[in-house]
Amino acid sequence: MSTIRRMALVTAVPLVLAVAGIAHPHGLSRSTAADWTHLHIALLPVFPLLTVGILVPLWHRPRLGLAGFATVVAWAGAFVYAAFYTGLDAVAGIAAGTAVEHAATTASLGPVKHPLYDTGEALGQTGAYALIGAIAATAVVLLPKHGVRVLPGTAVLLAAGWSFVDSHIFWPRGVWTMLGFALGFALLAWGTTGRKHLGETDMLPRHAAGDHETRE
Repeated sequence: MSTIRRMALVTAVPLVLAVAGIAHPHGLSRSTAADWTHLHIALLPVFPLLTVGILVPLWHRPRLGLAGFATVVAWAGAFVYAAFYTGLDAVAGIAAGTAVEHAATTASLGPVKHPLYDTGEALGQTGAYALIGAIAATAVVLLPKHGVRVLPGTAVLLAAGWSFVDSHIFWPRGVWTMLGFALGFALLAWGTTGRKHLGETDMLPRHAAGDHETRE
């Protein structure tokens, strides 16, 4: 896969989430409940795909050793993120929005939505921390193969991951967080293409290179 295609693949989801963040209601009320619910339903299959930026550079069978172990850790972290962040969207997004939309007009909304917020926040933070762990494990896999070229993307992704813990995709910080993921994944894709693994040499078979020894 070409570098441009890889960059397009790994940046598509965070860019979509950044656009969604601009349209995301700033708060949940009776007037915004329907939009809140519908947006989270639409994004339900999108958030797990944020891990594509990690899975693409790790798209190979893990081998024995530290790199193979780190690959499995990165995959596991990506899975935990996908599962638990989906829980955040389902509970604090879809469930809370639906509950507020159908709450009695005389009911106080705080007791309706805050317990769902608290549960959703705990799920989302678990997923975000798992994503940070997956990013760190990915760096452990890629650094011996591609050298310092993977460090800029890793640094940007770790910063974006830390911001993601409590920013979601809310404007403005959540949108900038998603743009940070897009930049970090693009840098990581650039850093893992067009370069041979460290320690590899351009060695041709002896007969292919020609045998110039003197024959007796």
